[in-house]
Amino acid sequence: MQERTGVITFKGNPLTLVGTELKVGDQMPDVAVLGNDLHPVQLASYKGKVCVVSVVPSLDTPVCDMQTRKFNEAAGGLADNVAVLTLSMDLPFAQSRWCGAAGVDKVVTLSDHRNAAFGEAAGLLIKELRLLARAVFVVDQNGVIQYRQLVKEVTEEPDYQAALEAVKKLV
Repeated sequence: MQERTGVITFKGNPLTLVGTELKVGDQMPDVAVLGNDLHPVQLASYKGKVCVVSVVPSLDTPVCDMQTRKFNEAAGGLADNVAVLTLSMDLPFAQSRWCGAAGVDKVVTLSDHRNAAFGEAAGLLIKELRLLARAVFVVDQNGVIQYRQLVKEVTEEPDYQAALEAVKKLV
């Protein structure tokens, strides 16, 4: 498995990402992650929709909380053919609890905790922490990545506006 060191940092300290880096123009990997009901969800099941794939280390941290809330708020103003997904290594039970407590009802939370299939396929698995790096993808109706941001410093927020502008170009 490919490893990339120093691509991201956590509080200034370099980390190692495991997996092949995804770029604009690549197909979003069709891996199975877990829904909040513990059933497998294939990412390809969202083909036909424009998808915002918001990747966070853990919903129980302030920046991840804020990122997911902001995309949930934005989702309310997006077209019906847009899905907003948040992927993390959190257990599905924790994701469901967090969404209920936070009032997040427009974002679909998906868990990669079982085997880190998404993290490895997207090159976002942090070797030292076994968490996902912070990233945002906008994927078109055919499953092709049209926008990608890997946030260099894990403790910083992504560029929400740039991601949402990429969505608007596709709908």
